[in-house]
Amino acid sequence: MKPKYIKYDLAFGKKFEKYKSKLTDNDRQKLKKRLEIFVEDIFDKRLKTHKLKGELKDYYAFWINYSDRMVFKILEDEGVYFIEVGDHDVCY
Repeated sequence: MKPKYIKYDLAFGKKFEKYKSKLTDNDRQKLKKRLEIFVEDIFDKRLKTHKLKGELKDYYAFWINYSDRMVFKILEDEGVYFIEVGDHDVCY
């Protein structure tokens, strides 16, 4: 599924910029590639997109790398809303 659009709030934008600032150049390139894949198909197998459970049962996550992921919600009009980025501790 290709998202019609991607939204996020100011708080997520700040977290995302802080997250990116801690990455190496190589990891930043990997993140860029992951986001390019996401924009084309949010369920691309390379992203390992999965539905979350428990309190986050209405959300999905995809892997940025082995330890980090991005959490998002698919909106009714097929848009995507990013809510969190980071390791599993941050995302729960």
